[in-house]
Amino acid sequence: MFDFSMKMQRGKYSFEAYRVVLADPQFQQTFGYSVVLALLTIVLGVLIVVPTAYIVRLRFPVVRPLVEFITLMPLVIPPIVIVFGYIRIYNTSSILPFTGSWLGTNVLVLFGYAMLALPYMYRSVDTGMRTIDIASLTEAAQSLGAGWGRILATVILPNVFVSVLSGAFLTFAIVIGEYVFAALLNLNTFGPYMVWMGGNRAYEPSALAVVAFLITWACMGLMQLVTRFSKSSLAKR
Repeated sequence: MFDFSMKMQRGKYSFEAYRVVLADPQFQQTFGYSVVLALLTIVLGVLIVVPTAYIVRLRFPVVRPLVEFITLMPLVIPPIVIVFGYIRIYNTSSILPFTGSWLGTNVLVLFGYAMLALPYMYRSVDTGMRTIDIASLTEAAQSLGAGWGRILATVILPNVFVSVLSGAFLTFAIVIGEYVFAALLNLNTFGPYMVWMGGNRAYEPSALAVVAFLITWACMGLMQLVTRFSKSSLAKR
């Protein structure tokens, strides 16, 4: 695919296809839009997952298998089922017509993306919490007068920050390439743009696919680097 993307100019190898793609205003708009959605999804996922994993491990360890089962559901239920559920429940004739406005549709997409990334984010955070003594840290913070919000923000989150970053990189990679939600809810994101490009151009789609692969590989590489750096820092301590 990379070899084919370099053959846009006949008789020689060049990066012309990449230049055309990267200079395309629609690419810049859709990619920037997807990046913003990905960052907001990461924030939303952290706000949902970190307190949930913390409370389950600290107060309700009995329900942990149930929570793990619930977090696996996005891997079983196809995204298209969720989208059609959105359209049916939140259409313009509904009491809550979210799909009838740009802001409402974006809110629904954010929650949908957070749900798609839930299995990866939850397991990353839960694995990080296994490595620390949550009960002792909580008791120590409470003895110093810290409330629940401060404990989560200044004690628990810094200790599982590497795990949160791992989940964040996976979430970013998922959102950047997601197609079903954006296409059926009529959002101009990077996923539908790649599909459109694939149906209308020859060499540019290959270049675009290579760019998408590089983004995903970069996320995976950063995740590995962060994890390795964290392990080396702990070893030095």
